[in-house]
Amino acid sequence: MLELNAGPAASDLIKDGTEATFMQDVVEASQEVPVIVDFWAPWCGPCKTLGPALEAAVTKAKGAVKMVKIDVDQAQQIAAQLRIQSIPTVYAFWQGQPVDGFQGALPSSEIDAFVERVVEAGGGASADGGLEDAVLAAEEMLAEGASSDAAQTFAAILEEDPSHAGAYGGLIRAHVALGALDEAEAVLNGAPLEISTSPELEAARAQLELARQAEDAGPVAELSGQVAAEPDNHQARFDLAQAMHANGDAEGAVNELLELFRRDRDWNDQAAKTQLFTIFDALKPSDPVVLNGRRKLTSMIFA
Repeated sequence: MLELNAGPAASDLIKDGTEATFMQDVVEASQEVPVIVDFWAPWCGPCKTLGPALEAAVTKAKGAVKMVKIDVDQAQQIAAQLRIQSIPTVYAFWQGQPVDGFQGALPSSEIDAFVERVVEAGGGASADGGLEDAVLAAEEMLAEGASSDAAQTFAAILEEDPSHAGAYGGLIRAHVALGALDEAEAVLNGAPLEISTSPELEAARAQLELARQAEDAGPVAELSGQVAAEPDNHQARFDLAQAMHANGDAEGAVNELLELFRRDRDWNDQAAKTQLFTIFDALKPSDPVVLNGRRKLTSMIFA
């Protein structure tokens, strides 16, 4: 259960949004607290069920998350940019970008679980109780390079709580750090369905994907020369970004991908944007590379 401490009034947490206020109400507001966006329409039957249930769950979170309701008939440009194909569709934004979401009406228990995941993605209170100390200890091991010890600790936590998203994500990342990519993928594929889209598993999935890419990355110097000689060679720039990330230069990789997106955002089915999200997901939300990269990408998208 979420901690129910005193918080702001519902009117401060839930508002109707428009295309004109989207940047302020969602993108900018989500730099401080996660924002759940409910895309709905007056003629949508399931929306009338989902909306009040979602508002109730957001209210119970007492300020740990906010909610903006967007009528897609009145905000068609935003709906198109976010590829809203059916309603109700719900996205959770954190630090300017979608981090979770779902389509269709859900039972109240799943709505509560969704809101709690969003709260945790924004650094709010977790529901994992005493196991959090063990997770923090394992994360410290992983940060210090004791990947094998971290993997054992994460595995022990999963014996106590087989659906602990943090431990699952940590175990996958520990295997990635050990170079055991096939084992990491097996753990990822075996994760319970209810946590398969959690921020912790998305981060681990992103790190695994980047590690796979690193195996085939080309030489940075050669690709840099090619891009310098052929600035409009989008594939070369994309390959350069992958190579830079494989060599530990996440900031350089993000800059090249942003430049590629600026030159041709639709190239190769928006590959630059997809790769940027993968890098952002793999890093901590507070990482300066993520904060600066998301801010620049958002400016380009909504310019």
